[in-house]
Amino acid sequence: MPENASAAEPLDDVDAVTSAVLTASRLLVAISARSLAAVGDRVTLPQFRMLVVLSVRGPTKLVTLAEALGVAPSTATRMVDRLIAAGLAERGANPGNRRETSLYLTDAGLGTVQEVTDRRRAEIAGVVARLEPARRADLVAALHAFNEAGGEPPAPAGAAGTHPLGWGGDPAGPSSRG
Repeated sequence: MPENASAAEPLDDVDAVTSAVLTASRLLVAISARSLAAVGDRVTLPQFRMLVVLSVRGPTKLVTLAEALGVAPSTATRMVDRLIAAGLAERGANPGNRRETSLYLTDAGLGTVQEVTDRRRAEIAGVVARLEPARRADLVAALHAFNEAGGEPPAPAGAAGTHPLGWGGDPAGPSSRG
């Protein structure tokens, strides 16, 4: 039981659950930071977020990318310029409208997303492996319920052809210019 929860506190108390989720969130943020440290000299956390959005959405207009990240287009432009200079992204004509420019991940950009995600997955798997099997099942059920309540679609569990971060689809498909 968490240090700040009393024995009399009901398990379904919103404050107790919120506290437990915040604690788990700290753990996941720490794991994320460690996984990104391996590529820290190549990409910052905001730049990595941009790489992830591009890996999920595929070719994307700058304005759409800025909206997805919650930043101003000028900020997104500077981030894109740095990613292009690092060889992780590139600009190109939108196949659907040649007057528009879209942003794409390069193979190196996709590789960076995969590398960070693989490290994150391995560290999370190590934590999960330390749980008793019954606790793992409880955790899966609780996280499915939490994700559903938050409107997050379920991720396929280790299925072939899934995105490295768990989303369905071919991880190379949407990002490649084909």
